This record gives sequence, structure tokens and C-alpha cells, in this order.
Amino acid sequence: MWWNGGWAGWFAMAIMMVVFWGAIIAVVVLLMRGKGAGQGVPPPAPRGPSAMEILDERFARGEIDREEYDERRAALRG
Repeated sequence: MWWNGGWAGWFAMAIMMVVFWGAIIAVVVLLMRGKGAGQGVPPPAPRGPSAMEILDERFARGEIDREEYDERRAALRG
């Protein structure tokens, strides 16, 4: 048989060793990814409306008049 010595046997053994260690490394990587999946960066907190958006809404609802709106808007723009 072709694997009973010579270069073919050594070549087959080298290929099998690469496959074996590749499988071991793949299993370790997959286990580590699964274990650390919940420890990543937390999602950003939901963003609320900006101060300018709140001011626009208050003006649109009639809670503040045009003069107060203009004053606060100028203060926000700084």
C-alpha cells in the first residue's frame, strides 16, 4: 500500500496533523466566542430629544410665546 513508507506516508501524516490541530483550534475559538458573547460593548442608551427639539415642541404646543422662544433659542445656540 502507498502509505507503508516513503514520502507518501510522511505527507499523509503531515496533512492529518494540520487537520487535527486546525480542528482543535476551531473548537477552542468557537467555545471562547460563545462564552464571551454577552460581554461585549453594551448598546448605546436610547437618545432622548435634544434641548432644541424640546423647545420647538413647547413653542408648537403654545406653552411659551415667541419672545421667550427666541430668547431661549439664542441662549441654546450660545
